[in-house]
Amino acid sequence: MAGTAALPEWRTLPAAYGGGAAAAWQQLKSPVVVPLLRLSVAVCLAMSVMLFAEKLYMAAVVLAARLLRRRRPEQLYRWEPIRDIAGEDGDLEAAGGNAAASYPMVLVQIPMYNEREVYQLSIGAACGLTWPADRIVVQVLDDSTDPVVKELVQLECERWASKGVNVRYEVRDSRRGYKAGALREGMKRAYARGCDVVAIFDADFQPEPDFLQRTVPFLVHNPELALVQARWTFVNADECLMTRMQEMSLDYHFTVEQEVGSSTYAFFGFNGTAGVWRISALNEAGGWKDRTTVEDMDLAVRASLKGWKFVFLGDLMVKNELPSTLKAYRYQQHRWSCGPANLFRKMLMEIVRNKKVTLWKKIHVIYNFFLVRKIIAHIVTFVFYCIVIPATVLVPEVEIPRWGSVYIPTIITFLNAVGTPRSVHLIVFWILFENVMSLHRTKATFIGLLEAGRVNEWVVTEKLGDALRMKMPGKGFKKSRMRIADRLHILELCVASYLFFCGCYDITFGNNHYYIFLFLQSIAFFIVGVGYVGTFVPNS
Repeated sequence: MAGTAALPEWRTLPAAYGGGAAAAWQQLKSPVVVPLLRLSVAVCLAMSVMLFAEKLYMAAVVLAARLLRRRRPEQLYRWEPIRDIAGEDGDLEAAGGNAAASYPMVLVQIPMYNEREVYQLSIGAACGLTWPADRIVVQVLDDSTDPVVKELVQLECERWASKGVNVRYEVRDSRRGYKAGALREGMKRAYARGCDVVAIFDADFQPEPDFLQRTVPFLVHNPELALVQARWTFVNADECLMTRMQEMSLDYHFTVEQEVGSSTYAFFGFNGTAGVWRISALNEAGGWKDRTTVEDMDLAVRASLKGWKFVFLGDLMVKNELPSTLKAYRYQQHRWSCGPANLFRKMLMEIVRNKKVTLWKKIHVIYNFFLVRKIIAHIVTFVFYCIVIPATVLVPEVEIPRWGSVYIPTIITFLNAVGTPRSVHLIVFWILFENVMSLHRTKATFIGLLEAGRVNEWVVTEKLGDALRMKMPGKGFKKSRMRIADRLHILELCVASYLFFCGCYDITFGNNHYYIFLFLQSIAFFIVGVGYVGTFVPNS
């Protein structure tokens, strides 16, 4: 960037050229705007370095684990199939119940809320799990408010019960506590109190039949383990560009963040589904709490502070569905960003005062897990790249070093892309989309930190199942029109206008070529601002 000494006369905007507004700008610029912007740049650069160091650290751990191959779960912990009651060919059905006590009693919980499109898939997958019939209970926790859906779910449970599956259909009087409340109520049932482990699946998750056979042995043979978490794979990743972007972000989360937490400190955030808990560890940690919108992460942190360890199985995949409508995705991201920030606020001092875990584990949880990944990552993405850098175009007295504006973001981007090699060619779209979503993540993060407004808002992520394919035009349905008010998003449009103005200013008067990024990012904000992203599902 050019220094202030080289600024042409028009860039000083004297009062003679701009009237009172220009004079007021000049009076504020040097004593107020420039110092504040320089401070903002310094803070954002510091946060960028923190995020960069965290990304490099995680990349180094994953690379070492891949090269050395000594940090695989089967090498870190004892694992062997439970063969006591199975026949020599591993046939559980043939083994019968003659030595049933050799197998732990498993409770499978499926929380539901008006899941018309996917309830059959999840119940069927859970009832198809390979495990001795007298050592498993499938518990469907139905909080549905639609009477038709409730009846359909109950009939599906009765259908599986008629086939000899021990499936229980449970409802409650209110949705108090949402998912956490439903899981907590389910654990109070007499039959649940007799179980040793609990597997949890959201309504759109479809575990393979051998899921329990691959996860439960870790808990059986390693008394220090509380949780076994499987990886997610997505049945609708190719549905639209938005789902491809989500796949890239979530693949990085699982292949890097969860792997690092599992292989180093044996701690990571429970993903809320596709996991198996030791019930004694769950109870010791205080059970399910509904004080934040991330009840799963809350439980994981509390269990970790009790000294329990977790293991992540990266090669065990569980199919599920990504939100493919912008509305559903926005609600999900609000919950996933607001909840961790609010949990950090609530648990910071509890973590600091804890005496059961090492200092290094405390640092990992506070700094790496919460501060950098759940707070700084969101804030720096939006504030730096969408607010501060564009602002320096208008205030050329403030310079940003090239390493902070180009090199660090580029390296971080490519490190994020390693989780989904098949989508590397979409990396530019991913950058722009993530920057747009960082607006909502940042807003949600501050709501969580300040416990303001929508801090406890819980909106169940809409699942479509086969609805989209059946309702697409040409399949017997007419596409419905969306109201303008439902399609427009004012915040995105405001940011798009700001970026476009900065881009025009830079291409006219600047010399740092920021306008290339500014125009592309402005287009991305505008596209999302008019709701032209994701899928549109017509009303039947």
